[in-house]
Amino acid sequence: LDARALAALAANPGCKRRAILDGAGVNKAVLADALGSPSAFGQSQFAFMRGNAFEARVKADGGAELLRLVHEKLDAGAEPPTRARVPKLDAIGPEGRAARTALALREATEAATWTLLDHPMLALDVAGSPAFLEPDAVVVHPDGSWTVVEIKSFPMLDGSADPAKVGAAARQSAVYVLALEEVAAKLDPAPRVRHRVLLVCPKDFSNLPTASAVDVRKQRAVTGRQLARLTRIEDIADTLPEGTCFAPDRPTAELTGAVESVPAAYAPECLAACELAFHCRDHSRASGAVTSLGRSLRAELGDLTTVDEVLAAAHGEAGDPDDPAVAALRRAAELRAEALESAAAPRPEEAPCL
Repeated sequence: LDARALAALAANPGCKRRAILDGAGVNKAVLADALGSPSAFGQSQFAFMRGNAFEARVKADGGAELLRLVHEKLDAGAEPPTRARVPKLDAIGPEGRAARTALALREATEAATWTLLDHPMLALDVAGSPAFLEPDAVVVHPDGSWTVVEIKSFPMLDGSADPAKVGAAARQSAVYVLALEEVAAKLDPAPRVRHRVLLVCPKDFSNLPTASAVDVRKQRAVTGRQLARLTRIEDIADTLPEGTCFAPDRPTAELTGAVESVPAAYAPECLAACELAFHCRDHSRASGAVTSLGRSLRAELGDLTTVDEVLAAAHGEAGDPDDPAVAALRRAAELRAEALESAAAPRPEEAPCL
């Protein structure tokens, strides 16, 4: 589980299928190919290389430019970061790196000086399973507070960037903030984890870095609440048939049965966040689930969960007339019938022009 996966889980906490596949470390892209529904989700190799090159530029010279941006955008009242510490975070395994990161954060807080942690490792308990997260950077300020830094390769044009991409980066950063808060809670006194993160992007069409402070308090609250609602992985596994296996080399029919044995909560938003989205969409449409039309519509329809139930309620064949959703559907059906009748009626001849 990484921050992107956790952000996607938090956006759709009712999807037990994604929860157990991510918890088991299943490669969902390979699984989607084996199921016959290849995924178009992912990052191109070119974008990956460009992102790495830009991040290396931002962190060059001991992170001097990165720290300058943090000082300018988030802590202009502090002393300039002319001499910053960049501790080594090498250790064996993710558990070792997480412990080394926690030690480096404590030492940096006590030192009361600018410190840059390059790709630290943070641990976060999610549904009873540990998730190890690796933010681009964490900066410790002279006052002992901590800031998450997220470096992205999409451009910031005239000081603003694509809202959808900024929103995704904010949700991802909120996961890091939650993980940092768990580390801070173990220290006495607990350092302050800033809820304004620094988003660093290329400026306009150049490769020069620029930055913006992004307040993630809302995303942090929503993500924390949704992650707390996630069912424990063990509880989901206990409901599966004995011998369930998600290995891609299994026969297609057996593999499909294994995947379908875990309930999913498909919505169109999954297409931008999950490799199994096309497979889930096909099965959602085949079953007539209204969630395939969007979460907002699903919320408006109350107990009506399938398209057949919605049509039956609209035509007066089923449903409680006192149900507001049923009443609204029947009124909409009446208005539609009136509009079609009016459109089909012959029009009177127009008066000749004089």
